[in-house]
Amino acid sequence: MEKLFTKGWKDYELIDAGGGKKLERWGEVITIRPELQAYFKSGLPFPKWNDMAHWEYKENDKGVGKWKKLNENAPEVWSIGYKNLTFELALTKFKHLGLFPEQAINWQHISEQFSGKKRVLNLFAYSGAASAVAKASGGDVVHVDSVKQLISWAKRNMVLSGLQDIRWVHDDALKFAQREVKRGTKYDLVIMDPPAWGVGVKNEKWNIEDKLPELIDLAYQLVDVKGTLIMNTYTPKVTNEDILGIAELFFGEKNCHLNELWMKTTSQKDLYFGLLLRARK
Repeated sequence: MEKLFTKGWKDYELIDAGGGKKLERWGEVITIRPELQAYFKSGLPFPKWNDMAHWEYKENDKGVGKWKKLNENAPEVWSIGYKNLTFELALTKFKHLGLFPEQAINWQHISEQFSGKKRVLNLFAYSGAASAVAKASGGDVVHVDSVKQLISWAKRNMVLSGLQDIRWVHDDALKFAQREVKRGTKYDLVIMDPPAWGVGVKNEKWNIEDKLPELIDLAYQLVDVKGTLIMNTYTPKVTNEDILGIAELFFGEKNCHLNELWMKTTSQKDLYFGLLLRARK
């Protein structure tokens, strides 16, 4: 399977990785976060990491963690740029900062291939980076997430980026997609970044491995003729055979492209970021 390497930009740098951690620069702020895929030796010694970093997210044996301040001037909320957009970052209790920089390869694809008045549906849309990119490219964007706080975060990103008129939907992504199919709504682009497990607005719980066939089926029904599905998955419970087999069943073998997503650190380490599916109707 072909490897696609996503790249950092002026305000984001994957500096180093190894020993179960990764060292990243977000604008002027440097963080250390756990990373299961960094099972190799780091390029720089950890004491050097600690000298550079502002924050480190430390987990205990049960996977519960918290942020440790390594620099007295470290901010808890700040912003970084991506091209002409601005994204707010903040420390969260789940080690995330509000942005998945490996997705830059998809943001570039969206801006290049879906500029103009395209109808875009962003499911499991998180803090809305892809929504902002699609809107900045001229799209008519629908942003769906089941977490109200994340929709508020995405709205702030829209305002910071000087954008407007994204349609916000606080709902379970799966249920919203089901209703859109019944309504006969079509999109030029459907973006899905489903978590390994999900919780709906009414605390309904589901696992990606159980819902994957239905998610891809719904996406196929939602994309218009010559429309495209972009989907990422990070969980090891879903294999490349699972994704490709299901996608080809709906979109056809010639219309599906599955790649491994990687990023190279400044220290020349290769770090794996999951699977990326692009399928065209």
